[in-house]
Amino acid sequence: MPKVLVDLLSYTGTKGGMETYARELYRAIGKADTEFEFVGLASKEGFKLDQSWFPGEVIDSGISGENRFLWAFGELIMVTSWAKRIGADLIHSPATLGTMRRAVPSVITMHDMLYWSRPDLMSTGMYTGPVKWMERRGSKAATRILTISDVSRDEILTYLKVDPSRLDVVPLSGTASPSADRSKHEPHAQGMLLATGNRRPHKNWAGLIRALPFVNEEIRPRVVITGSHGHDPLLAIVEELDLQEWVELKSWVSTEELEELYSHATAMVMPSFCDGFSLPALEAMMAGVPVLLSDIPVYREVAQDAALYFEPTDPESIARTITQALTDHELMNALVARGHERAKVFSWEKTANGTLATFRKALSGQR
Repeated sequence: MPKVLVDLLSYTGTKGGMETYARELYRAIGKADTEFEFVGLASKEGFKLDQSWFPGEVIDSGISGENRFLWAFGELIMVTSWAKRIGADLIHSPATLGTMRRAVPSVITMHDMLYWSRPDLMSTGMYTGPVKWMERRGSKAATRILTISDVSRDEILTYLKVDPSRLDVVPLSGTASPSADRSKHEPHAQGMLLATGNRRPHKNWAGLIRALPFVNEEIRPRVVITGSHGHDPLLAIVEELDLQEWVELKSWVSTEELEELYSHATAMVMPSFCDGFSLPALEAMMAGVPVLLSDIPVYREVAQDAALYFEPTDPESIARTITQALTDHELMNALVARGHERAKVFSWEKTANGTLATFRKALSGQR
């Protein structure tokens, strides 16, 4: 039985989409009939969290996933050492960065190339060079590379110059919210827009907030933005524009809180300048919530005709789309129907099966 060491050093409970990917992928793998044995190598923070989703033993590495220097050392060096220690046949690194040496076959999931394509939008410029170096080393050491969209595949080929035969595209899925009660939504009441995600610059939450004054106050919706961690940098923009009445900033919310927000939301809005996928949009479609998205290629790839699109650099374009969502109820109902159909294309079972197929290719040396 091949043993797979799963690199969970970045999993700390605070990282958003990549943690959702690791958690839901391995939850689905645990339900699959597979020949593999799995061992998780956890950060010291992650080891304290719920591990019921992981289909095997979880080891405490003692490495902090919140300390960037210790975490980087762990990714580059210690994962390989642990693989040798436990006799692993394969390493899977699900969070974009991986080992710098190919001691055993390895698979790395690279979610996006944002440090290469939009370094100006990364949170801390001093990390851009080191992260790019680690991504380059990880891509060279990996036996195979997984990515989550055609857009990310094309950027990996462009920036990292990897052999296309080593690269597999396996899209993500969303997690349905069966407790979201859309009967609570009142389409003729003043609307509520839901936006969810971390506060990294490429998410463009400031652009969404700056669009609100362009929406007629008589129909202007309340905007709820979840996902902050610590002091919220958006607070200064809300105060600058005197929009406290219209914008509610929330930290991470529980599944129950998110489902309640889905129940009341007029639409989900994602104004990002760039991205590797869009889990929030997909999960909103599953919950029956219409989605309003930046007109960027990866969002078109995910949602196709099941969304309204706007120019993320233009507050008036965002405002026009919001106004349309608030006033054209027939169109919103059509988007809900299209969203349900589009969401059926994705499932974590498909993601798990595609990932396992890549593991088998890596072990067999297949290209």
